[in-house]
Amino acid sequence: MHAFDVLGDPVRRRILELLASGERASGEVSAVIQDEFGISQPAVSQHLRVLRESGFASVRAEGTRRLYAVEAEPLREVDAWLERFRGFWEQRLDALGTELARGKRERRMREEVSGDE
Repeated sequence: MHAFDVLGDPVRRRILELLASGERASGEVSAVIQDEFGISQPAVSQHLRVLRESGFASVRAEGTRRLYAVEAEPLREVDAWLERFRGFWEQRLDALGTELARGKRERRMREEVSGDE
């Protein structure tokens, strides 16, 4: 499965967000996802399986619990793919910063002029 097919699903993205803060038990992930998305526990398990099989998450057993964690490598691959597009938004952010600075200067000049009157 292609990385964007995996990440295109809002439930899987939310699961990865939960796992980004550290390892979590499958029951904890399921409870949050069931509450937020209103889906069944088997449906959450299916999403966890997709994340595991696609390499985005790993699982380890601790007694009867299954602990899930984010795997960085697929995210690095996504980041590398996005790198070629980063210039588009960085260029726009730079332009926005320039416009904001220009607006501040103009406001300051207007205030100085109106303060002298």
